[in-house]
Amino acid sequence: MVDKKFIKYFSIFLIWLFSISGITGILSPEYSDWFLSMTPLNLLLTFIILLFNVEKYNLKLLIAVAIPFFLGFITEALGVNYGLIYGDYAYGENLGYKIIGVPIIICVNWALLTMATADIAQLVTKNMVIAALIGAILMTGLDFIIEVSAPRFDFWEFENGNVPLQNYIGWLCTAFIAQLGYQYYKIKTNKLISLHVFISIVVFFTMFLFF
Repeated sequence: MVDKKFIKYFSIFLIWLFSISGITGILSPEYSDWFLSMTPLNLLLTFIILLFNVEKYNLKLLIAVAIPFFLGFITEALGVNYGLIYGDYAYGENLGYKIIGVPIIICVNWALLTMATADIAQLVTKNMVIAALIGAILMTGLDFIIEVSAPRFDFWEFENGNVPLQNYIGWLCTAFIAQLGYQYYKIKTNKLISLHVFISIVVFFTMFLFF
C-alpha cells in the first residue's frame, strides 16, 4: 500500500508543478497559446488531486460535489445566455467544450474552488454559516483577481470589456449557497491539499497582474 504521507506530499508537488509550469509556459511567447489551451486539463487534474485526497468515497461526497457543479452550470448558463446573475459576458475558446455556451470545466472549477475554500474556512470556524460566508468571500476575492486576466487568456469577457459590480455580488451570493450545500455534508478532505490548491491558484493569477 502506498504511504499516505507520500501521496499527500506528492500531491502538493504536482499542484505546484502545474502552477509554475503554467506561469512559465504562458509567459513564453513561443508556447503561450499551447499552455493556455491546456487550462481545462490543468483544472481537471487539480480537481482529481483534490478528490484523490478525500478520506471516504460515498454518496454524500457525490451529492456535495454535485451541488456547486450544477449550481455553477445553471447560474453560468443564465449569465451567458440572458445576462442574469453575473451580467453580460461570453466564454472564449481556451476553456474547452461548452454546453449552451458554458464550458464544462467551469462547472468543475466551481466544485474545485468550493471544496478548497470550504476547507480553509473550516480552519477558521466550525460554524457552518460563518464558514460558508468566509468561503464565499475567498471565492469572490479570487474571481476579482482572475477577471483581470480572463479576457487576455481568452477565458471570458464582459460586454464592453467592463466587469460590472453585479458580477461580484452574483459570485458572492452563488458561492455562499454552494458553500452551504457543500459544507452541510461534512466531507472529510485533506485541508493541507486544499490550502495549497487555493494558494497556487492565487499565486498563478496574481503573477499576471504584473506581467
